[in-house]
Amino acid sequence: MIVGVLALLCWHGAVQAQLVMRTGGLKPSQLALVINDDEPNSVEIGEHYRQARNVPAENVVHVRIPNHPRKLDAEQFRQLKEQIEAKLGPHIDAVLMVWTAPYAVECNSITSAFTMGFDPGVCEAPCGPAKPNLYFNAVSAHPQAEHGMRLSMLLPTDSVAAAKALIARGMASGFSVPTASAYYLTTSETARNSRAPFFPRAGLVPTRKLAIKRLNADALVNEKDVMIYQTGMARVDKLETLQFLPGALADSLTSFGGDLYGTGQMSSLRWLEAGATASYGTVTEPCNYWQKFPQPTVLLSHYLRGVSAIEAYWRSVAWPAQGVFIGEPLAAPYRR
Repeated sequence: MIVGVLALLCWHGAVQAQLVMRTGGLKPSQLALVINDDEPNSVEIGEHYRQARNVPAENVVHVRIPNHPRKLDAEQFRQLKEQIEAKLGPHIDAVLMVWTAPYAVECNSITSAFTMGFDPGVCEAPCGPAKPNLYFNAVSAHPQAEHGMRLSMLLPTDSVAAAKALIARGMASGFSVPTASAYYLTTSETARNSRAPFFPRAGLVPTRKLAIKRLNADALVNEKDVMIYQTGMARVDKLETLQFLPGALADSLTSFGGDLYGTGQMSSLRWLEAGATASYGTVTEPCNYWQKFPQPTVLLSHYLRGVSAIEAYWRSVAWPAQGVFIGEPLAAPYRR
């Protein structure tokens, strides 16, 4: 159910007071890996991830997607999804696709099409509302059983070394709770500030050693304790000056961050290259509905409760049809 703006404005302050609530998180046994046997990097990285995260061998699905396409049509995707799901048991609650591309299904993202089903209505009216996410702000530990949804994410594979470093960051996030900050930037690009009203109030969450900081700025510079970075810019500068902590989440409200190989705006891949562990972006023009992007308070509150990156990100987007989730899904810096 999509909560109205006024209700959310009242609600997010109450949620912030409950940030220390704890819940369980996704386990490796609940995760399936989908490896593209036509891409050598996918094969190598997929096996590395399986061993690093102790994903059961029976949870691995092999497919063939030749020629590294950015986009699939609806029929190509239907066949791919049927092939994957035929090999998944009822205990599988999430799927990690080990590739960078394909990342879109016509005007949908591949992750939303897999988890929620392909939505052709978005292609007819990309700047209109999209199908609501039943998992939005949910607390379910078993989305497949309770919502009929298997969460999905892409693990980019353009560089084996970069992918292994990303996996290492996700794993390192589980060892200790660092002193960290969550940064929320209201920028000069006014149209991209539509979720700023939902930024958490500035302050401290002592039990999580987290400082919440709100800034009026176009870029964060020289900060070394970044756990969350949410902003609204077509291109985000100064990423090379930052230090993202293991498990960090970062994204920008802009039209084409999920067009991972696009050049018109900053690709969400740049966040991972800068050191973030997971990110999100839209593959086609969504207009600036906050519902099509990670809602800041929902994302933070669930992450601080101890769930994984894939769970926190999927719970935070009310209308995710056009948005692709990327990164290391099992990162969980606050799971204890």
